[in-house]
Amino acid sequence: MGTIETKAYAKINLALDVTGVRDDGYHMVKMVMQTLSLHDRLFITETDDDRISVSTNLPFLPTGKANLVYLAASVFREKTGLTKGVHISLNKHIPVAAGLAGGSSDAAAVLKGMNTLFNTGLSNDELKDIALRLGADVPYCLIGGTVLCEGIGEELTPLRNAPYANVILVKPKVSVSTKHIYEKLELNENSDHPDVDSMIKAISDGNYVGVSSKVKNILEPVTASEYPEIKEIEQMLRENGADCAAMSGSGPTVFGLFTDREVAQKAFFKFKEDGKYARNVFLTGYKYNINL
Repeated sequence: MGTIETKAYAKINLALDVTGVRDDGYHMVKMVMQTLSLHDRLFITETDDDRISVSTNLPFLPTGKANLVYLAASVFREKTGLTKGVHISLNKHIPVAAGLAGGSSDAAAVLKGMNTLFNTGLSNDELKDIALRLGADVPYCLIGGTVLCEGIGEELTPLRNAPYANVILVKPKVSVSTKHIYEKLELNENSDHPDVDSMIKAISDGNYVGVSSKVKNILEPVTASEYPEIKEIEQMLRENGADCAAMSGSGPTVFGLFTDREVAQKAFFKFKEDGKYARNVFLTGYKYNINL
C-alpha cells in the first residue's frame, strides 16, 4: 500500500464578471483567477479494504458524502472502475466557506493525487470532465496559476503569469451562501461590469499597476449590501497600504494586493492586533506552478 502527499491551493478572483444566465439556471462567468501559496495538505493512502474514509484537523467538517474530498474520491473510482479503498487525511489551512475555493481545490487535489497513486493514467481532459461534476471551480483548481475562466467556469485559457503581489486575506466572521448571492444578482443595462479584457491586456504586458487598477467583482455589491464589514475591511486594507482591495468569489473574504512586502507585513500585523479579525487574517502571495 502506498501514500501520496499533495497540496490544495487557495485562489482569488482578480476579476469576476457575470455575463448572463443559461436556460438551466447556471450563471455564465468571465473571471481572471489567480492561485495563492496558501494551501491545505492532503495525504492519500491506499487501504486494504474497499471503503473511502476521510479525516480532518477540523472537527466541524463533515467526513462523509457531504465533503467534496469524499465525493471526489467516489466519482474518481466510479470513472476508473477502481475498487481499492482509500483514506484521505485533510489538513485544512484555507478558511472554510470563504470564497477562496478551498473545497474545490481539495477535490482537485484528490483527483490528481489518486490518478498518480493508482497509476490510472487519466488525461487532463478526463480529469477535467470529472472535476466539472464536482463544482464550477474544480476544473480551474486542477491547473491553477493565472487563468481566464469562462462558460460556467469550465472554459479555461491559461494566461501569462500575473505580475507578482503579496496578498492579505481577511475573512469576516460571517457565512455566505454562494447560491443566495447569485440569485440576488440582477443584471441589467446599469450593471457595473469589470473590464476583464483590459485586465488581461495588463497581465499580458506585465503591468502590475494596470492589473491592480482593474481588480473588480460584480458580486461584491450584492454581498456587501448584507455584510457591510466587507467594505470596512477594504477601507482598512487601503488605509494600510494596499494597492487595491476587493472581495473574492461570492465572499465573504476580502483581499488586498501589495507590491511592497514590508508594507504588507505591517498591514498584516495591524489586522492581527485587531481582535475582530485576528484569527481570520492571512499573509500569502501568488503561486504559479501547482504540480504534485
